[in-house]
Amino acid sequence: MNHIYRKLFLFIAVAATALSSCKVTKDYSRPDVNTQGLYRDANPSDTTTIANIQWNEFFTDAALQKLIAEGITNNLDLKIAFTRIQQSEAYYKQSSAAFLPSLNANANVALNKLSDAQGGFINNTRSYQLGASSAWEADIWGKLSSSKRASLAALLQDQAYSRAVQTGLVSGAASYYYSLLALDQQLAITEQTVKNWIASVETMRALKEAAVVTGAAVVQSEANRYAVEVTIPDLKQRIRETENALSILLGRVPGPISRSTIDAQKQSTVFNIGVPAQLLANRPDVQQAEYNFRYYFENTNIARTYFYPSLTITAGGGLSNISLQNFFSAGSLFANIAGGLTQPIFNKRINKTRLEVAQAAQQGALLSFQQSLLRAGREVSDALSDYQAAQEKSAVRGKQLASLQKSIEYTQELLKYGSANYTEVINAQQSYLSAQLGRVNDRVQQLQATVELYRALGGGWK
Repeated sequence: MNHIYRKLFLFIAVAATALSSCKVTKDYSRPDVNTQGLYRDANPSDTTTIANIQWNEFFTDAALQKLIAEGITNNLDLKIAFTRIQQSEAYYKQSSAAFLPSLNANANVALNKLSDAQGGFINNTRSYQLGASSAWEADIWGKLSSSKRASLAALLQDQAYSRAVQTGLVSGAASYYYSLLALDQQLAITEQTVKNWIASVETMRALKEAAVVTGAAVVQSEANRYAVEVTIPDLKQRIRETENALSILLGRVPGPISRSTIDAQKQSTVFNIGVPAQLLANRPDVQQAEYNFRYYFENTNIARTYFYPSLTITAGGGLSNISLQNFFSAGSLFANIAGGLTQPIFNKRINKTRLEVAQAAQQGALLSFQQSLLRAGREVSDALSDYQAAQEKSAVRGKQLASLQKSIEYTQELLKYGSANYTEVINAQQSYLSAQLGRVNDRVQQLQATVELYRALGGGWK
């Protein structure tokens, strides 16, 4: 018997060695992607990039730093992403264990009865069995190895997804924060403008008493005062809604947000964007798309192995007897081992369909990877131009405000002497308010453009 077992193991070893010499699966390598010209109107050569700066160094506002840290700890989307990682880790461990043989214990009791011609039972037999069985599949063609690599790619993909969630969290918190600062400033400007209009109304009344202006000037001044004042409730509501949105992002119930002022924000005016090829390493969503392609690449490898024979070895052993009294005797021992090759010949096109579907899915994943890289380049380009536009508007806005302020002073002075119409004063004050609010919008556009640039380059997760 031992001689037969030795021959069987020798046959299996020779067959496995011969078959494994024929490589079926392919080794993965990153697909060639063109990153030249991804940044419109920018062709950087310096590899220094703000994406490598940690978020608590990029955002220097202490209140904002606390909010982002709170969000990373409590954000529910980020916690959900972590549960996906845990699931993928479990599947990866399972794929690693697939190389080991299975082992099962079994205990059986069987009762057999034979009937005679009259329908009675003439023989009753019982059998008892206690043993263990094992099965193992040799990874000749790389099916198990490819399955393990696919599970690893899925795990890496979920890890990249969690990093993408964090970059979105960091940029989202900063964007909401700067919006709140801008709304605070706009509210303060509007409230101060209402006070100025109240003083202007009193001035118009005094001028009316002096017969410099008519009653229409007084009424028009009051109407403009109320036109400005009526916007205050809307501003307060927008502040409240933005606070609530930021609270939910941070994983807390809606409520007030502690913050500084927009004038206190200090940011560098020089931003290093690195080279486009760095998006492959810094952008979590680009990484996620590549790992997705890698997953389907390994699925195609798995589909190829189904066209080739599989080598399995099964073994079993234990005790078997028809009597419990002699169950543990030497005569109850049994053992078996078997090895075999199974070659698919015709299985209703299942293998061919599996391969065609896997190849199509792999091609789709490749296109998605290329698309994610193009989208990343567009977002960087948009953020750069948005920041530049905000800078240009800010420079012009300063000149506009200076001119409007002088215009108000001149028209008010001329009005006292009857050399100007009251509508000129009102128009100047309205234009000045619009310019002040516009300056706040320019500033928040500039701040949010830097946030978007930081996120677009892949900053916020390191």
